[in-house]
Amino acid sequence: MTDPQSHIDETFVRISTSPVIEKVTAEEHHNGDTHGYMRIRLTLANGDFLEAAEYFVIQDDEVCVRRYRYQWMDPTQQVSKKRWDNAKYFPDLPNFPHHIHIVSETQVVPGRILSIIELIDLLEKELL
Repeated sequence: MTDPQSHIDETFVRISTSPVIEKVTAEEHHNGDTHGYMRIRLTLANGDFLEAAEYFVIQDDEVCVRRYRYQWMDPTQQVSKKRWDNAKYFPDLPNFPHHIHIVSETQVVPGRILSIIELIDLLEKELL
């Protein structure tokens, strides 16, 4: 059976075993019976910075990510590389509200819903 704490635990195991993650520099997480929230700050092996926040619910024994924001930045945390989120700002994009900001706030492309675990998979494909 999937429960919020199990998803949080699985996410932290994935983080700790990823070759592209050097260290977790801050974290916040909490959960209830059917929902949870995680916010983590990571230093990637190439020196880049990643902040990830995810609110999820357990529905029909599945993890369903409801709100998320994942921001990948350079080591100075001044230059954005990509930001995935589902804020409802771009209603004309396919897959609304899921979108990705590429480098600048003005270059936005359609995205898809992601969990932190799926984000780590994407980062590994891009960085390895």
